[in-house]
Amino acid sequence: MTGEGWLASFGAASSEPYTEPATYTVLTHLREQIVMGRLPPGSRLRAEALATEMNVSRTPVRSALAVLSAEGLVSYGVNRGYTVQSMKLSDILDSIDVRAQLEGLGARLSVEMGWTAEALAEIERMVERGGAILAEGRWSEAIERDWYAINRLFHRAIQLAPQNGVLRNAIRMTLLYPLFGDPARLCPTVADHVPLRLREVPDTPPDFIGVSQADHEAILEAIRGGDSAAAGRLMTEHVLRTKARLHRIATR
Repeated sequence: MTGEGWLASFGAASSEPYTEPATYTVLTHLREQIVMGRLPPGSRLRAEALATEMNVSRTPVRSALAVLSAEGLVSYGVNRGYTVQSMKLSDILDSIDVRAQLEGLGARLSVEMGWTAEALAEIERMVERGGAILAEGRWSEAIERDWYAINRLFHRAIQLAPQNGVLRNAIRMTLLYPLFGDPARLCPTVADHVPLRLREVPDTPPDFIGVSQADHEAILEAIRGGDSAAAGRLMTEHVLRTKARLHRIATR
């Protein structure tokens, strides 16, 4: 199974337990539009217009805007309503710093809480599928999307495993860059600082993706072995590699 059909088999792992379905759909859409630069800084977000555009009621839109305000992606003014906030490269790097510590905590707690055989088998299939994609030796925007979709589900499964809603919501507040592709290319706040040649999509899997896949395999082994300390440490190091790479290639 490939592409969307394969990814759909992990629907349970990708569900969001802390928001109503309509709110989560609106929240995901708006967050993506903001971090991708499709809603640029200064854009005013009106609940009525967004509800019409997305064919939903105003209630989930207002709930989503409140969450985005808490996350810092939008601001609220009594007279202006909600406005998209501007971000700096340092904001992205700082968010990764915090995310690394939180995800490390989540990985450690997941082992301490214990994994069911079913949940463990699911992340094993994710890691296996990610490795199979790289083993084919080809790369494109479509393949990148597939690999990053698996990457996102892998991280989310580990975040949900401790059943800690406070931790999950804290992690969500660090999502200032897209998780569905290379932020060096897809996030305008980062891409503005990265040379064009480093934003091009290669024909073969890039080295940093291979390193990430190896990290996933090592994290999985720590979880399988019941080593909570190693799982936490490896996850923190894994997330921080993204910061190190972006800091290295952002030259302007």
